Amino acid sequence: MKAPFFLYGFVFVVCSNWSIQAQKLQDSTLLDQVILKAPSWQGELTKTPAAVNLLEQPDLNRGTANLLTESFNRIPGVYTQAGALNTNRISIRGIGSRAQYGTNRVKAYFNEIPLSTGDGETVINDIDLDVVDRVEIIKGPNSSLYGSGLGGVIQVMPFAPEEEQSFTKISSVFGSYGLQKQTASLGYSKKNASVFASYNHLKQEGYRENSDYDRQSFHLNSSISISEKSTLSILGNFTCLKAYIPSSISLSAFKENPRQAAFTWKSAKGYESYDRLLLGISYAYQFSEKLGQTTSFFTNYKNAYEPRPFDILKQKIYNLGARTRFTYQNQVFQLPIKASIGAEVLQENYTGSNFENLYEDFPNQGSVRGEIISNLEQDRNYYNVFAQAEIQALSKLKFVGGININTTKYTLSNLFTEEVTTPKSKGNFKTILAPRIAALYEITRQKNLYLNISKGFSIPTVDETLTPQGNINNTLKPEIGWNYELGFKGSWGKNVYTEVALYSIQVKDLLVAERVGKDRYVGKNAGKTNHNGLEFLLKYNWNFNQNLQFQTYASAELNAYSFDDFKDEGEDYSGNELTGVPEHKINFGVDAVLFKHFGLNTNMLWISEIPLNDENSLYSSSYQLLNLKASYNLQLLSNMEMNFSLGVNNLLNETYAISILPNAVGFGGKEPRYFYPGNDRNFYGGLSLNYTL
Repeated sequence: MKAPFFLYGFVFVVCSNWSIQAQKLQDSTLLDQVILKAPSWQGELTKTPAAVNLLEQPDLNRGTANLLTESFNRIPGVYTQAGALNTNRISIRGIGSRAQYGTNRVKAYFNEIPLSTGDGETVINDIDLDVVDRVEIIKGPNSSLYGSGLGGVIQVMPFAPEEEQSFTKISSVFGSYGLQKQTASLGYSKKNASVFASYNHLKQEGYRENSDYDRQSFHLNSSISISEKSTLSILGNFTCLKAYIPSSISLSAFKENPRQAAFTWKSAKGYESYDRLLLGISYAYQFSEKLGQTTSFFTNYKNAYEPRPFDILKQKIYNLGARTRFTYQNQVFQLPIKASIGAEVLQENYTGSNFENLYEDFPNQGSVRGEIISNLEQDRNYYNVFAQAEIQALSKLKFVGGININTTKYTLSNLFTEEVTTPKSKGNFKTILAPRIAALYEITRQKNLYLNISKGFSIPTVDETLTPQGNINNTLKPEIGWNYELGFKGSWGKNVYTEVALYSIQVKDLLVAERVGKDRYVGKNAGKTNHNGLEFLLKYNWNFNQNLQFQTYASAELNAYSFDDFKDEGEDYSGNELTGVPEHKINFGVDAVLFKHFGLNTNMLWISEIPLNDENSLYSSSYQLLNLKASYNLQLLSNMEMNFSLGVNNLLNETYAISILPNAVGFGGKEPRYFYPGNDRNFYGGLSLNYTL
């Protein structure tokens, strides 16, 4: 397959920049240090022996500002597909690419509150972009700090006002396909306390049929210094959502009219709606300069209703958990050490009821609930103990070692049967030990080489743990993977920063979605996969003067993901490419600031072909997206600022599939529905007013 025209430009820019900077490498002039703030891996980015990427507010706000995940594809090794505003699938280094409808095998936290359920399902776009300060993503297993999450960990950090700063802000975004977003927020900060609150309402009619979206959310986070040594923090987020589902369509329908919805979903007027509450409270106490601790208690509640053509699902998920971590730093035999030890406990209750959908009996009315056909309850208990130590063995050599111990137990109750003596089905996964060792060597003050070896695992989801008859499958095992990684992070003078990572992940007991009915799946272990890849990141600052500043950025990933030993339904797919993830992803762009007030953001993303099925008999087409955004800041008063922005997405009007459904199956002689079409060329604008008190 031929590379797109701009790939050659990308290579030329990289080589030219490298050549220019190679003539003036001086470690005496440093780029600003980038500090990671996620509670469990705080420290300087370049001196962290792991593949960690950071998205700060300028990175997150380069686009439409609708979804938190819009900017994730700029990170090498992270691939995000969004079938609709309410549907996304995040895979990291190919882990999670074969999930059917959402994100799993990746763990996510909102500060210290888990966004992932006990079985690994993650919904991240409930968190509005306006309440986020930064996102830190660690790629590959990191079980020694977070337990399950074979693909990696996403840490979303909430926005908080700067010290001694208070403000109010209102903003409005409008755009194609009825896009409207209204936001009001306020912040208050004094020496010993701060609070930030935000309300937003996001609506869109949608590019496709049956894709109306309506989300309201309220966010609050506050921090109070009780004493010089202790701090109490509270974080809450409430979301009320109703989003219609156009679902995937066949290749013929995609070519004929990509705006159409799947016929059955349109007829049933299928949608999902839910109320969701995240709430957490954290207490931090610094016993001394050497010893400190942080303890968090959290809860996550979701009440959902989802009419689908094949049934209507009503479910409730409630969990209650705690996470505590002690940190210690000192010198042992004159060697600096840092250590942490902690535990995370999560108890989760899931109830799900399925009803008949009688939409065919009531034409043009949409979904109509009929008789109940199943009613299940599952309780999960998740226990996670972790420890990690870091030692500066030599002036330029640092070692990190850690281990995680995890136990997951669950019970299933069939509430549909009238037999009160029906016993509960019980299951548990074997206790998992997941170690990690890493080393970092400081070549110079600006350049570091690291080695990372870690083991990770992912627990099956609720649906995957069930047999076709609805019982617990006690033969199912978690996915287990080993990650081997060699990486470089370094600055070249004051303008250039680069990262390179070479990795290999071997996964065994691969969890496969086995179709047992229309859009109904159960899980089974079916083999092994190899995830080998090379990742590259470049940032280049051009600061000509205070009135003319540019930053170019580029990232690329070259993936060789394949099935190692994989047999399914009597077919041997060993050696085939891994389904649902591109072999290559390239992203680059330029940010410009002119005269301190005018900003221009350009971004180009290229995605290669994607295998649609395990047989590798069908592939999606490669595509490229060009997005532009211009903004202007106007200082109305000394303490009042107004911002205008205009943007266009998909400037080249590319026809493409923004998401695919892996291994789709056609019923009744119909074509498989693999494709979720992406939006055509579309426009948006924004206006915000910020008043500082």
